[in-house]
Amino acid sequence: MMVCCLLGTTAAQALESVALQLKWTHAFQFAGYYVAIEKGYYRQAGLEVRLLEAQPGTDPVKTVLSGKAEFGVGNSNLLLERQAGAPVVALAVIFQHSPLVLMAHQTKAVQSVHDLKGKRVMFETQSAELFAYLRQEGLEAKDIQVMRHSFNTRDLIEGRVDAMTAYSTNELFELNQAGFAYQMYSPREVAIDFYGDNLFTTEQQIKAHPARVAAFRAASLNGWQYAMAHPDEVIDLILTHYATQHSRAFYQFEAQQMAPLLQSSLIEVGYMNPGRWRHIANTYASLGLLPANISLDGFLYDTTPTPSVWSPYLGGALALLLCISMLASYILWANRRLAASLASQRLAQQALTESQQLYQSILQASPDAVVVSDLQGSIRHVSPVAVSMLGCETEDQLLGRNVAEFRDPADSERATANIAAMFEGVYNGAEDYRLIRLDGSTLDTEINAEIVRDAQGQPSGLIFVVRDISERKKTEQRIRHMAQHDPLTGLANRALFSDRLQRAIANAVRDKTGLALLFIDLDKFKPVNDTYGHAVGDRLLQEVARRMLQCVRDSDTVARIGGDELVVLLRGACGIPNTLVVAEKIRSSLERPFQLDGHELLISCSVGVALFPEHGQDEITLAKHADLAMYQAKEHGRNQVCLFQPWQDD
Repeated sequence: MMVCCLLGTTAAQALESVALQLKWTHAFQFAGYYVAIEKGYYRQAGLEVRLLEAQPGTDPVKTVLSGKAEFGVGNSNLLLERQAGAPVVALAVIFQHSPLVLMAHQTKAVQSVHDLKGKRVMFETQSAELFAYLRQEGLEAKDIQVMRHSFNTRDLIEGRVDAMTAYSTNELFELNQAGFAYQMYSPREVAIDFYGDNLFTTEQQIKAHPARVAAFRAASLNGWQYAMAHPDEVIDLILTHYATQHSRAFYQFEAQQMAPLLQSSLIEVGYMNPGRWRHIANTYASLGLLPANISLDGFLYDTTPTPSVWSPYLGGALALLLCISMLASYILWANRRLAASLASQRLAQQALTESQQLYQSILQASPDAVVVSDLQGSIRHVSPVAVSMLGCETEDQLLGRNVAEFRDPADSERATANIAAMFEGVYNGAEDYRLIRLDGSTLDTEINAEIVRDAQGQPSGLIFVVRDISERKKTEQRIRHMAQHDPLTGLANRALFSDRLQRAIANAVRDKTGLALLFIDLDKFKPVNDTYGHAVGDRLLQEVARRMLQCVRDSDTVARIGGDELVVLLRGACGIPNTLVVAEKIRSSLERPFQLDGHELLISCSVGVALFPEHGQDEITLAKHADLAMYQAKEHGRNQVCLFQPWQDD
């Protein structure tokens, strides 16, 4: 009877209405909160939760401080708000690694963040981690044309800006769909590893409603745990109730990209490492945004339950248990020691079994390889994926071996430094490493490492999560090749040739050597197209490219810069005689008949030659003079080689 009364009282309690201010428009980025509503986790906690969608310009911190929402989703800028006097408290971390990156147009084979100097870059607000990254690379905000963010990737694709801040979980999908060649720069490349999408509230909320805050946090994290385990179900939920502006494929991409950032299969959702927050604070201090060694007291939510938090919910239950215990005390008194001992052993064994089962389930289910070692690097456990990834047939082939045996020696120093930094409380995030498999072959991977701790919180080993990124590397290489090469002939295109010419001139100046530039225009090519069609004309161009490549060295470059216009860069101190020999070799090669589709095709070429530094000391002048010499060859009857003469520029 007492139990029925207790349950009836709990069910009759009115739901408390609270609001959560999101940091952006509806997306898989907030999947856990959708699930907590759909599955009733919030209702079970006595809460009716409203989700407030954000728009460009929405500041979640201001919304929460104004009282329009009790909770919010923010980024690591919460530390700056706290220092500025806002009484914000971080309740939980959702993204263990921030997805915020810089996306730039890929314009050349070798490209670095320093190429952004003087370029137009759109920055969203609260991008301090990116400015810290640029500063560490030697770039200041004044070195870049900082522009207001439009949140439209078309501005980057269509060239209205040169780069933009983006989420690696979102905008990459749109750029990939557009076939846009991009270069991604991440602060994690220089060990700046911020948290992302942090759940927060205020000191006043915790003080006035401690039970409500604890219940909201727990229900939200339950939602996130379910969401990351059932992404397809959550995508259905989003498309049905929240957002239709994107396709299912977009949300699938977002979910896949989020998984390694949340690491929910390895780290409890919501986990906050004070050492990581200290790293973030130190990064802000390096920018002059925070004083050095600020206190984190009060900023990180204390998850330890107190009597004042739980008494409103458990008072009746404790009273009921007291009555029952008094009634049964006589019966239990005689056997309490034995019963307690047996129960303790049983619970301990059950907990151990469940823990082992959970651990094995994680190893079996993880799509990435998982390797666990002791502090000296000796392998203790591996997942099935790790066995196959490292080229083994059984787990026994790996147990007892040192993880360093499978590491490319070129990466050893960096890996050792990163592990040492982890023990100092600085997390470097996932990094690319090349592994040496058991058969000696290599594999491109992305490795994320964490410290394993014992029951007393002391380090007892290391866990490595290894992702095979060889296909991603191949895709990136194909994209770079497409961006830099002519799709018909496979020769370098205008952009790549210009980059190589600039570098060759710089090297020639440094080494006090020379180089030669050949401009080549095909004679009688248009009649081939008109007579036999463009398909034959295309095959002819492919054969022309093949013959030209046979006439030069591997260190030289042949490029197609127009329909039937080609250029050749000859590196080194060629001198006029040797250069003219190569030019004549090309002319003679293209003069020979081409046999295509049963047709004998006869063309020729006109070649203009200019040398560095004799005929020009910069890219533009040298190209201009080679072009003038080529037109001189045409005027003299075609099918010949002409060396630039100074009088031609008059």
